[in-house]
Amino acid sequence: MRLICLADTHNLHHEIPIPDGDVLIHAGDCTDGGTRNETENFLEWFSSQPHKHKVLVPGNHDFYFEKADNLSKIPDGIHLLIDSGLEIENLKIWGSPVTPGIHNWAFNRERGNQIRKHWEQIPVDTDILITHTPPFEILDEIGSGIKLGCEELKRILPIVQPKYHLFGHIHNASGSIIRSGISYFNLSMLDERMRIMYSPRSIEL
Repeated sequence: MRLICLADTHNLHHEIPIPDGDVLIHAGDCTDGGTRNETENFLEWFSSQPHKHKVLVPGNHDFYFEKADNLSKIPDGIHLLIDSGLEIENLKIWGSPVTPGIHNWAFNRERGNQIRKHWEQIPVDTDILITHTPPFEILDEIGSGIKLGCEELKRILPIVQPKYHLFGHIHNASGSIIRSGISYFNLSMLDERMRIMYSPRSIEL
């Protein structure tokens, strides 16, 4: 099975060549302002891709998905994961859009107890974890050197021990690393100046 993974396209999805694969995964910030028009444009494009399975976890720019009334409008064939999961060919996938913060962004939660409640929902038999935020100190450093990942997410990972952890959010830290048996992928497509700098990641399972 081939996973095609990307994140942080911010309305530039039409300009990104998408490789063939079985599962297409977007780890958040498919839009920039989270408006209905932006979101419908992305969903139409995402839905039209030929991949058999399409998995979407929103990001902090994707305000449209915070409104419960909008969730019934997701096209058939797109699996929208908001603190929820699915199983594809015996692979257990869990997704959550929450990011640490106290600002007026989508799916923001305060660091500490508030955000920990979301990570405690992750099943311990998860194979592929998709979050928008990175864990603290793993592919989470912005250009100034500050690390913005989530401490509580980092604490839960040794318990869940997924095979793969896919995320985005921090454009400057796009890349991959393996630590303690977990393969981490920051899937950001754009740099900090919102230019397309990277390609979708292909993962063979």
